[in-house]
Amino acid sequence: MRVAVLSDIHSNLIALDAVLAAAGEVDAIWHLGDIVGYGPDPNGVVARLAERGATGVRGNHDAAAVGGPEIEWFNPDARRAMEWTRRQLDDASRSWLGDLPERRRDGDLELVHGSPRHPLWEYVTSGDIALANLAELEAPTGLHGHTHVPVGWIANDGGVDLVRASDRSSITLDSRRALLNPGSVGQPRDGDARSSFLILDTELGEVTWRRTAYDVEGVQRAMRSAGLPGALVSRLSSGT
Repeated sequence: MRVAVLSDIHSNLIALDAVLAAAGEVDAIWHLGDIVGYGPDPNGVVARLAERGATGVRGNHDAAAVGGPEIEWFNPDARRAMEWTRRQLDDASRSWLGDLPERRRDGDLELVHGSPRHPLWEYVTSGDIALANLAELEAPTGLHGHTHVPVGWIANDGGVDLVRASDRSSITLDSRRALLNPGSVGQPRDGDARSSFLILDTELGEVTWRRTAYDVEGVQRAMRSAGLPGALVSRLSSGT
Protein backbone atom coordinates (compact mmCIF):
# COMPACT_ATOMS: atom_id res chain seq x y z
CA MET A 1 0.00 0.00 0.00
CA ARG A 2 1.33 3.43 -0.96
CA VAL A 3 0.56 6.01 1.73
CA ALA A 4 1.06 9.79 1.83
CA VAL A 5 1.94 10.78 5.41
CA LEU A 6 1.25 14.44 6.22
CA SER A 7 1.67 16.49 9.35
CA ASP A 8 1.26 20.06 10.61
CA ILE A 9 -0.87 21.33 7.74
CA HIS A 10 -1.96 24.29 9.88
CA SER A 11 -4.91 25.55 7.85
CA ASN A 12 -2.78 25.96 4.72
CA LEU A 13 -5.03 24.64 1.95
CA ILE A 14 -2.82 25.87 -0.88
CA ALA A 15 0.12 23.89 0.51
CA LEU A 16 -2.06 20.83 1.13
CA ASP A 17 -3.31 20.81 -2.45
CA ALA A 18 0.27 21.15 -3.74
CA VAL A 19 1.34 18.17 -1.62
CA LEU A 20 -1.58 16.01 -2.72
CA ALA A 21 -0.75 16.78 -6.35
CA ALA A 22 2.95 16.00 -5.81
CA ALA A 23 2.16 12.75 -4.01
CA GLY A 24 0.25 11.45 -7.01
CA GLU A 25 -1.85 8.31 -6.78
CA VAL A 26 -1.85 6.86 -3.28
CA ASP A 27 -3.90 4.20 -1.55
CA ALA A 28 -4.31 6.17 1.66
CA ILE A 29 -3.62 9.53 3.28
CA TRP A 30 -2.53 9.57 6.92
CA HIS A 31 -2.21 12.78 8.92
CA LEU A 32 -0.34 13.31 12.17
CA GLY A 33 -2.23 16.24 13.65
CA ASP A 34 -2.19 20.02 13.78
CA ILE A 35 -4.60 20.18 10.90
CA VAL A 36 -5.59 23.72 11.90
CA GLY A 37 -4.05 26.75 13.61
CA TYR A 38 -1.81 29.52 12.25
CA GLY A 39 -3.11 29.53 8.67
CA PRO A 40 -6.05 31.12 6.80
CA ASP A 41 -8.29 28.22 5.75
CA PRO A 42 -9.14 25.77 8.54
CA ASN A 43 -12.50 24.69 7.08
CA GLY A 44 -11.01 24.19 3.63
CA VAL A 45 -8.25 21.94 4.95
CA VAL A 46 -10.64 19.81 7.02
CA ALA A 47 -13.03 19.50 4.08
CA ARG A 48 -10.24 18.42 1.72
CA LEU A 49 -8.97 15.75 4.10
CA ALA A 50 -12.48 14.48 4.74
CA GLU A 51 -13.18 14.43 1.00
CA ARG A 52 -10.04 12.33 0.43
CA GLY A 53 -10.84 9.93 3.26
CA ALA A 54 -7.75 10.84 5.27
CA THR A 55 -7.28 9.21 8.67
CA GLY A 56 -5.03 10.18 11.52
CA VAL A 57 -4.65 11.75 14.93
CA ARG A 58 -5.22 15.05 16.69
CA GLY A 59 -2.53 17.57 17.52
CA ASN A 60 -2.43 20.18 20.25
CA HIS A 61 -3.79 22.85 17.87
CA ASP A 62 -6.68 20.60 16.87
CA ALA A 63 -7.52 19.98 20.52
CA ALA A 64 -7.39 23.72 21.25
CA ALA A 65 -9.54 24.50 18.21
CA VAL A 66 -12.47 22.52 19.55
CA GLY A 67 -12.31 24.26 22.93
CA GLY A 68 -9.55 22.40 24.76
CA PRO A 69 -7.39 24.03 27.45
CA GLU A 70 -4.29 23.59 25.27
CA ILE A 71 -4.71 27.22 24.15
CA GLU A 72 -3.52 28.35 27.59
CA TRP A 73 0.02 27.15 26.76
CA PHE A 74 0.24 28.89 23.38
CA ASN A 75 2.51 31.86 22.78
CA PRO A 76 0.74 35.17 22.00
CA ASP A 77 0.81 34.80 18.20
CA ALA A 78 -0.34 31.19 18.30
CA ARG A 79 -3.09 32.06 20.75
CA ARG A 80 -4.32 34.97 18.63
CA ALA A 81 -4.40 32.73 15.57
CA MET A 82 -6.22 30.02 17.50
CA GLU A 83 -8.85 32.44 18.79
CA TRP A 84 -9.43 33.46 15.16
CA THR A 85 -9.56 29.78 14.12
CA ARG A 86 -12.18 29.00 16.74
CA ARG A 87 -14.40 31.74 15.33
CA GLN A 88 -14.03 30.43 11.77
CA LEU A 89 -14.68 26.72 12.32
CA ASP A 90 -18.01 25.47 11.05
CA ASP A 91 -19.91 22.64 12.73
CA ALA A 92 -18.67 20.00 10.29
CA SER A 93 -15.01 20.92 10.86
CA ARG A 94 -15.44 21.09 14.61
CA SER A 95 -17.06 17.65 14.67
CA TRP A 96 -14.38 16.11 12.42
CA LEU A 97 -11.55 17.50 14.53
CA GLY A 98 -13.28 16.52 17.76
CA ASP A 99 -13.51 12.89 16.66
CA LEU A 100 -9.75 12.50 16.10
CA PRO A 101 -7.99 10.14 18.54
CA GLU A 102 -4.69 10.98 20.22
CA ARG A 103 -3.05 7.85 18.83
CA ARG A 104 -3.80 5.34 16.11
CA ARG A 105 -2.33 1.93 15.26
CA ASP A 106 -2.20 0.46 11.77
CA GLY A 107 -0.37 -2.85 11.68
CA ASP A 108 3.31 -2.24 12.43
CA LEU A 109 2.83 1.54 12.50
CA GLU A 110 1.81 3.81 15.37
CA LEU A 111 0.60 7.35 14.64
CA VAL A 112 0.86 10.23 17.13
CA HIS A 113 1.34 13.97 16.89
CA GLY A 114 4.02 14.77 19.46
CA SER A 115 5.56 11.56 20.78
CA PRO A 116 4.50 8.06 21.85
CA ARG A 117 4.76 8.92 25.55
CA HIS A 118 3.14 12.37 25.28
CA PRO A 119 0.99 12.36 22.11
CA LEU A 120 -0.05 16.02 22.12
CA TRP A 121 2.88 17.96 23.53
CA GLU A 122 6.33 16.39 23.56
CA TYR A 123 8.84 17.55 20.94
CA VAL A 124 11.27 14.84 19.82
CA THR A 125 14.34 17.01 19.34
CA SER A 126 17.27 14.99 20.70
CA GLY A 127 18.67 11.50 20.76
CA ASP A 128 17.86 11.06 24.44
CA ILE A 129 14.21 11.99 23.91
CA ALA A 130 14.01 9.81 20.81
CA LEU A 131 15.54 6.83 22.61
CA ALA A 132 13.05 7.09 25.47
CA ASN A 133 10.17 7.24 23.03
CA LEU A 134 11.41 4.36 20.91
CA ALA A 135 11.06 2.27 24.06
CA GLU A 136 7.48 3.50 24.47
CA LEU A 137 6.37 2.52 20.97
CA GLU A 138 3.58 -0.03 20.84
CA ALA A 139 4.48 -0.85 17.22
CA PRO A 140 7.88 -1.26 15.51
CA THR A 141 7.64 2.10 13.74
CA GLY A 142 6.23 5.39 14.93
CA LEU A 143 5.06 8.28 12.77
CA HIS A 144 4.95 11.69 14.46
CA GLY A 145 5.10 15.41 13.74
CA HIS A 146 4.98 18.53 15.96
CA THR A 147 8.53 19.80 15.36
CA HIS A 148 7.88 20.71 11.69
CA VAL A 149 11.29 19.21 10.83
CA PRO A 150 11.70 16.13 8.58
CA VAL A 151 13.89 13.59 10.38
CA GLY A 152 14.16 9.94 11.27
CA TRP A 153 15.31 8.46 14.59
CA ILE A 154 16.49 4.84 14.23
CA ALA A 155 17.39 2.57 17.16
CA ASN A 156 20.93 1.23 16.85
CA ASP A 157 22.68 -0.99 19.41
CA GLY A 158 21.38 0.78 22.51
CA GLY A 159 21.64 4.21 20.91
CA VAL A 160 19.88 6.07 18.16
CA ASP A 161 20.86 7.22 14.66
CA LEU A 162 19.55 10.51 13.29
CA VAL A 163 18.49 10.77 9.65
CA ARG A 164 18.41 14.42 8.55
CA ALA A 165 16.03 14.14 5.63
CA SER A 166 16.08 16.21 2.46
CA ASP A 167 14.03 15.90 -0.71
CA ARG A 168 14.07 12.28 -1.94
CA SER A 169 15.89 10.99 1.14
CA SER A 170 14.89 7.36 1.49
CA ILE A 171 15.29 4.55 4.01
CA THR A 172 14.15 0.95 4.19
CA LEU A 173 12.58 -0.14 7.45
CA ASP A 174 14.07 -3.26 9.05
CA SER A 175 13.92 -4.94 12.44
CA ARG A 176 15.09 -1.81 14.26
CA ARG A 177 12.57 0.48 15.88
CA ALA A 178 12.14 3.85 14.21
CA LEU A 179 10.45 7.22 14.72
CA LEU A 180 9.79 9.09 11.48
CA ASN A 181 8.76 12.73 11.14
CA PRO A 182 7.51 13.86 7.70
CA GLY A 183 8.06 17.55 8.47
CA SER A 184 5.35 20.15 7.91
CA VAL A 185 2.99 20.66 5.02
CA GLY A 186 1.83 24.13 6.00
CA GLN A 187 4.61 25.72 8.04
CA PRO A 188 8.08 24.14 7.54
CA ARG A 189 10.72 25.08 10.11
CA ASP A 190 13.94 23.55 8.78
CA GLY A 191 15.01 26.49 6.61
CA ASP A 192 13.29 25.17 3.49
CA ALA A 193 10.01 26.94 2.67
CA ARG A 194 8.72 24.05 0.57
CA SER A 195 6.11 21.71 2.02
CA SER A 196 7.46 18.44 3.37
CA PHE A 197 5.78 15.02 3.52
CA LEU A 198 6.44 11.27 3.43
CA ILE A 199 5.59 8.56 0.96
CA LEU A 200 5.44 5.17 2.65
CA ASP A 201 5.28 1.83 0.87
CA THR A 202 3.97 -0.49 3.58
CA GLU A 203 4.64 -3.68 1.62
CA LEU A 204 8.27 -2.90 0.76
CA GLY A 205 8.96 -1.01 3.97
CA GLU A 206 10.32 1.92 1.98
CA VAL A 207 10.03 5.50 3.23
CA THR A 208 10.82 8.56 1.12
CA TRP A 209 10.74 12.17 2.24
CA ARG A 210 9.47 14.61 -0.37
CA ARG A 211 9.40 18.40 -0.80
CA THR A 212 7.21 20.50 -3.05
CA ALA A 213 6.85 24.23 -3.62
CA TYR A 214 3.53 26.03 -3.24
CA ASP A 215 2.19 29.57 -3.63
CA VAL A 216 3.59 31.05 -0.41
CA GLU A 217 2.69 34.61 -1.40
CA GLY A 218 -0.92 33.63 -2.04
CA VAL A 219 -1.20 32.15 1.44
CA GLN A 220 0.46 35.21 2.94
CA ARG A 221 -2.06 37.50 1.26
CA ALA A 222 -4.92 35.44 2.69
CA MET A 223 -3.37 35.57 6.15
CA ARG A 224 -2.95 39.33 6.03
CA SER A 225 -6.53 39.73 4.84
CA ALA A 226 -7.68 37.65 7.82
CA GLY A 227 -5.67 39.79 10.22
CA LEU A 228 -3.46 36.92 11.39
CA PRO A 229 -0.19 37.78 13.20
CA GLY A 230 2.54 39.21 11.00
CA ALA A 231 5.23 36.92 12.39
CA LEU A 232 3.23 33.88 11.27
CA VAL A 233 2.88 35.42 7.82
CA SER A 234 6.53 36.29 7.32
CA ARG A 235 7.99 33.00 8.53
CA LEU A 236 6.41 31.12 5.62
CA SER A 237 8.90 32.79 3.26
CA SER A 238 11.94 31.43 5.07
CA GLY A 239 10.65 28.12 6.38
CA THR A 240 11.79 28.89 9.92
